[in-house]
Amino acid sequence: MSDALLTPVRTRQPLWRHALSFASHSPSLTIGALLLLAICVLAIGAPYFTHNDPLDMVGTPFSWPGADPAFPLGTDMMGRDMFSGIAYGARVSLEIGIAAGLLATLAGLLIGAVAGFYGGLVDDLLMRITELFQTMPALLFTIVMVVVLRPSVATIVLGVTLTNWPQVARLVRAEALRVSRAEYVQAAIVTGMRRPRIVATHVLPNVATTAIVMISILAGNAILTEAVLSFLGLGDPNVITWGSMIGSGREALQTAWYMTALPGFAVLVTVLSLNLIGNGLNDLANPHRRRTR
Repeated sequence: MSDALLTPVRTRQPLWRHALSFASHSPSLTIGALLLLAICVLAIGAPYFTHNDPLDMVGTPFSWPGADPAFPLGTDMMGRDMFSGIAYGARVSLEIGIAAGLLATLAGLLIGAVAGFYGGLVDDLLMRITELFQTMPALLFTIVMVVVLRPSVATIVLGVTLTNWPQVARLVRAEALRVSRAEYVQAAIVTGMRRPRIVATHVLPNVATTAIVMISILAGNAILTEAVLSFLGLGDPNVITWGSMIGSGREALQTAWYMTALPGFAVLVTVLSLNLIGNGLNDLANPHRRRTR
């Protein structure tokens, strides 16, 4: 009998089997991604899901969820649609979280890679600057920046970025120290390749995984920080956010607690989804940890 007849034929598995296999290997990443996808759909489709402007008074004040079919999540003390506020507030929260997470990760990635590869005086200088930012109270520093520069989405993103990049830089620096001792990096140095090119082609690609895992964590921290600032009245007055909804609802907390609970639950679900994604990415980047769990 021919050997070709004895060779087993490999059938191509359907797509849903691959999806189930991936979900079983990383359930936290799958659950977090599904939650975040639902929030993104709500934010992108806000004009289609609701036709009310979140800042317009369109209904009877203090209408509880379910009391009026036109307002499924009720209205606040000024008659504004709660569902519209949560849908449009998701846009601002995701915008701040993603922008601050990406900027802080990029800054920490570049500074940590340069410090870990060059070492010596460059490393000492960059690490002292990193420690200086780490010693500052993050929330207090952000509040001062927002007050000085005028409350807006841009200043909130800037403040969160400046207070979160040091932790990324320290993690990347430790990984860059290991990569800088690798044989292929030493070979590139011996052949005369310029150091900036070595950092760009050899160091950054090999330490980027550590930084990418931090994006979701930093995005969650940025959303929480924005909620705290808006709760204190330091948010952007031109847009509605989950934090501003929580802050305005505290005045009627005893009589209409849903005004605070609903946007608070939205913040909880969003930050939870980002943390689950971060844990899932960490498991994928560290196979030993995944096998242990």
